[in-house]
Amino acid sequence: MVERKLLVLFGSQTGTAQDTAERIGREAKRRHFQCRVEALDSYDVANLINELLVVFVCSTTGQGDPPDNMKMFWRFLFRKNLPPSSLCQLDYAVLGLGDSSYPKFNFVAKKLHKRVLQLGGNPLLPVALGDDQHDLGPDAVVDPWLLALWDKILALYPLPPGLEIISPDVRLPPKYTLQYLPEDSPQPDGGPVEPGAQLQVAAAGAVPCELRPFAARLLCNRRLTAHQHFQDVRLIDLDVTGSGITFSAGDVVMIQPQNFPEDVQQFCQLLRLDPDRRFVLKPTEPGTSLPALLPQPCTIRYLVTHYLDISCVPRRSFFELLSYFSTNELEREKLQEFSSAQGQEELYSYCNRPRRTTLEALWDFPHTTCAIPAEYLLDLIPRIRPRAFSIASSMMAHPDRLQILVAVVRYKTRLSKPRRGLCSTWLASLNPEQGDVRVPLWVKKGGMKFPADPDTPVIMIGPGTGVAPFRAAIQERVAQGCGGNYLFFGCRHKSKDFYWQAEWEELVAKGVLTLFTAFSRDQEEKVYVQHRIRENSKLLWELLSNGNTRVYLAG
Repeated sequence: MVERKLLVLFGSQTGTAQDTAERIGREAKRRHFQCRVEALDSYDVANLINELLVVFVCSTTGQGDPPDNMKMFWRFLFRKNLPPSSLCQLDYAVLGLGDSSYPKFNFVAKKLHKRVLQLGGNPLLPVALGDDQHDLGPDAVVDPWLLALWDKILALYPLPPGLEIISPDVRLPPKYTLQYLPEDSPQPDGGPVEPGAQLQVAAAGAVPCELRPFAARLLCNRRLTAHQHFQDVRLIDLDVTGSGITFSAGDVVMIQPQNFPEDVQQFCQLLRLDPDRRFVLKPTEPGTSLPALLPQPCTIRYLVTHYLDISCVPRRSFFELLSYFSTNELEREKLQEFSSAQGQEELYSYCNRPRRTTLEALWDFPHTTCAIPAEYLLDLIPRIRPRAFSIASSMMAHPDRLQILVAVVRYKTRLSKPRRGLCSTWLASLNPEQGDVRVPLWVKKGGMKFPADPDTPVIMIGPGTGVAPFRAAIQERVAQGCGGNYLFFGCRHKSKDFYWQAEWEELVAKGVLTLFTAFSRDQEEKVYVQHRIRENSKLLWELLSNGNTRVYLAG
């Protein structure tokens, strides 16, 4: 009897592809497959030649780029020296998630499908191209494609005799079991580990990364916009001494935010959880790894504060799993509607349009919420994802420091409570005068690279907070003695949101920067950076026709 094994590999930037991959994993278990679901870069790609059945789920980011957690896999797969028959025993299918408003719609999925085919793979189906722009979202393509996929797979690997597909009415076991420790069990090393200390220990001697962030000390959190200005924009200054972190202009810092204490308290009250209770996790199936960012043992408070994304907008899979715990008929019917293909428009109106959070959705289903078993929390709620910020300083100007410009996200929808960005609001709330305040972070290469040749002129167009990476570039270029720095900056009012005004004016006075500003609301006629570009078209054309000038734009 052939082993019924399925591997689901995903490349995901925002979590949608991972959510879809986990859905395929659940559907595989209902069909009695041994199934592993892994990020592409967590998988040892050299083993791909031994696999018989793989489903790839991947999104496309930026200008047709692969997501961060499949970049190593991508480089390996496109090596020129791979024999064309490498994957001749592989049956595969590719599911792409994209947005047709972008020119390179589902580029990664199409290219992956083609490459595996070139290497001898046997496609079970044409590549699926899920589209965010469809009225029903990617599910409009995903749902029928998955039905066709299971027909193909079950024709190759029929159900073992005497077994039937597990009904959708039956709840699958959780990924982990959660075992509470006795309340009087000793604390490790005499007390709970502070998250900051824990992160720093993990980062010692290794370059910080997502699994080992560095806990940087907050030096300064200063509002740069006038207090009467509608937008709160902060300069966040962090100390990275001893981290081993290095960066250049154009690089990006990833920050791991956390939930607010009042939200954590509400969540624990709703689910009737004791925040100080300690537990250990055990995988339900052998071969499942434990969540890398959770200590063992762990408290409920740490889990909810640092790991569970209770402020994200819940997905369809959240309502599907939630419906299994419901003891209330009305609530169960509504949850089942939200998790059905027909209920997606209704779900969009309930969740996505008003940006309702997971915590708020739990409030709306109180009978169900208080019946959620704690061990299903990690299946129900995704982990908090890191947020990316352009680095706004150069190590040449500020050694061992890393600065970012943060616009605090706050806006209204039809819900009475204003929506707020998790990471920006958390950063804005931190006060370095209240002791040793730490921010978990690591650095990634950015998409912008500035020329090494000091004689290459650089035109930078950075309206609003888009100016952040150009501050790093200008500091770096001035320190290296590079001339030819041209900056177009735009904001609403010179007196309210002209970030780093004194710094720019000092560089202009020294003759190392040419600055063009547009303050859109300081006069009757609105003036934007494009007007200043048009006014200075002669100068710009002279620079551009010289052949090696670079133009950068950040918004």
